[in-house]
Formats: sequence, C-alpha cells, structure tokens
Amino acid sequence: MTITRGFTGRARTARPDRRLPPGQYDAGDAFPVLAAEVTPRLAAADWTFRIDGLVARPRSWSHEEMRELPRAEYHGDIHCVTGWSKFGVRFAGVSVDDLLAQAGPAPEATHAIAYSHTGYTTDLALADLTGGRAWIAFEYDGRPLAPEHGGPARLLVPHLYFWKSAKWIAGLHLLDHDEPGFWERNGYHRRGNPWREERYAGD
Repeated sequence: MTITRGFTGRARTARPDRRLPPGQYDAGDAFPVLAAEVTPRLAAADWTFRIDGLVARPRSWSHEEMRELPRAEYHGDIHCVTGWSKFGVRFAGVSVDDLLAQAGPAPEATHAIAYSHTGYTTDLALADLTGGRAWIAFEYDGRPLAPEHGGPARLLVPHLYFWKSAKWIAGLHLLDHDEPGFWERNGYHRRGNPWREERYAGD
C-alpha cells in the first residue's frame, strides 16, 4: 500500500488560531468523511460492544444496555491526520472509564486493540483510554451519530488524531504490549498526538 502524506488534505498555512495543532486548518462547519472501508449500514439493534483480553470479567453490551449506563459528554475539538480540525464539537455516549470498571483490567494490561464491526483496528495505550479521555459515542450535536461518522457508535479519543477514534466500534481487546492496528501497520504513528504532529512512523 502506498501512503500519501496527509491523504488529500489542504496545503498547510500559518497557524491562525491557538487551538490549532501544527499543520492543521479549521474545517469550519464542515465535518469531512474519511474511512478506510465502505460505510456499513449497521442497525442499532444489531450493534454490540465487548471488552475482553486481559480483564477479570469479559463483558458485552447491546446498544440498549449501553444506553442505560450513565451518560457522558464531550465538548471540545477534534483533529484529523489529513489536516483538518473542528472546534466545539459535541458528542454524547458512555465513558470508557465506566466500561473498563465493569470489566476489571488486569494489572499487567497496558494497551488495547480497538476493533470495529468492519474489521478495522487501531492500537491505543490504556493511559489514552482512561482518566476521562475516551468515550463510546452514540450522538453528535444532539442527534444519533450518522453512519458515515461511525454510527450507531464510535470510539472517541479526541486528544489523539481522529483515526484512533475507530468508527463502528465493536470492542476493546486488552493486551500487555502494543500491537499495531491497520494504519499503524501501514506507516502511521503508533500514538498520534496532534500537538507533537505524530502523523507517521518516525515523526
């Protein structure tokens, strides 16, 4: 696979806003749609989420069961590796902290593979999924999350580049080591911190 730096993102300009990480531009009202796969049409009734691997209590939730858990919201900014940033977004769902508390991560668990109903995967350190930094989101801007943006539910890890916020999320598999996911195997950075411009392996 050939990796094009930034896919087809805009030419980079001087930073006009302190909220913009290096090399990003303000997408304004647009919410670009980028995916490595065809958008699935997954009904909420057919959606499930599971946490397994190095946990004391492997757990699965249906969409209905997930919606019965305490609601959590994120209001802030998101940043895509292709170069766009979007300010003041509003997502709602369930905190990953609450889900992990039910599963009971083992002391040796340090990382997770997030996997989608489509087969997409991405790797994350547990430190990036805990401490109020990650959510399973079902709503965007007060409405059910659209399929093209990952609905019925997506992982949301807004402090990292948005490829880490896996669409159509199906689960987290906890590990005692870092195991690369789809884009990480194809030249992208293992962590993806926008403020350090960790776009590609070696950045």
